[in-house]
Amino acid sequence: MSAMGGDFTGLRALDLFAGSGALGLELLSRGAEHVTFVERAPASLRVLRQNVGSVGAEGRASVVSSDVFRFLSESLETASVPDLALADPPYQSGASARLVEAFLRAPFAQTLWVEHASREALPDVPGLRQRRYGDTTLSALTRSP
Repeated sequence: MSAMGGDFTGLRALDLFAGSGALGLELLSRGAEHVTFVERAPASLRVLRQNVGSVGAEGRASVVSSDVFRFLSESLETASVPDLALADPPYQSGASARLVEAFLRAPFAQTLWVEHASREALPDVPGLRQRRYGDTTLSALTRSP
């Protein structure tokens, strides 16, 4: 979170490939207004819903049971683009590169942060910022005005 600036007060965000919801719940604890969690694995969804409930975030969170790419293509309106999208897709699945490509075609947030394996290649994109932490890299893209 510190790599992203640390202050998320009032932001609307997406937590893609949400898993247990740790990233999005951290955003909420740091002042985000609302987080939409997108996850498709039934076991992860159960844990995610429990975690949202255990911290009392039901009013500031939406849990969507969907494939991330289906959600992005069918559910988002360009008029209501969230401030931030975080993604932690399964390593070596190719999903990180697909997310960057989808963002380039139709930005689905003001800023996209993707956590991925350092050895996983992403498209060579002007403006792509990266921070490497050993075997893990955080890559960020900002929507063009």
